[in-house]
Amino acid sequence: MNKIIQTADGSNTLFNETIGENYHSKHGAVQESHHVFINAGLIKAIENAETPEVAVLEVGFGTGLNYIFSLQHCLEQQVSLNYTGIEAFPIKKEELLLTEYGKYVSENIWKSLTNHYEQAIGQQVELFPSQQLEIAHCTLNDFNTTKKYDVIYFDAFSVQHQPEMWTEEMIAHTCSFLKDGGIFVTYAITGNLKRAVKKAGLTVEKLPGAPGKREMLRATKVLTNSSE
Repeated sequence: MNKIIQTADGSNTLFNETIGENYHSKHGAVQESHHVFINAGLIKAIENAETPEVAVLEVGFGTGLNYIFSLQHCLEQQVSLNYTGIEAFPIKKEELLLTEYGKYVSENIWKSLTNHYEQAIGQQVELFPSQQLEIAHCTLNDFNTTKKYDVIYFDAFSVQHQPEMWTEEMIAHTCSFLKDGGIFVTYAITGNLKRAVKKAGLTVEKLPGAPGKREMLRATKVLTNSSE
């Protein structure tokens, strides 16, 4: 179903033949992951957090690239990570190994993911002390939880190839899992997306995009005034 493709920064991605699109930007998988999700999302969420812990929800776990960089950063900063990835069609472990993402993180991080990957599909596992991972094996529409997250990585396939993921209803559903003050980040930015995110109760920022993209979106859930 998926074949390995090299992107412009030398890192690999997978091409999903069913969807007709790469899992990451052709301009650089690693560059995009760091720029959009780690630098604009995770680091900002940790700065905002009152305690050294962060809960991340990723829409489109895919190859796990955003996860291993999140884990790496949290281990370096001694931050507890509770990570949930939504993935309706998990890739095979053999495909995960083909990405060779182990060259971008420590051997311990890569081995920990590859050794626990299949176990994490459908249940929470602890890869390191205070470092939790669960891959929810379901569609975004079917995902539900009482948990609230500090940051959401919206990393679905593009609206051109998967328009049902970018509807106003799906964006509202996704944003409902954010804590007050929580952050929503994605590589894309369109008028429809901005309107949907604002309608969900978030304030929108336009940030410089990753290589190949002029702009990206970051949004913050408006704080509820508890005294009212």
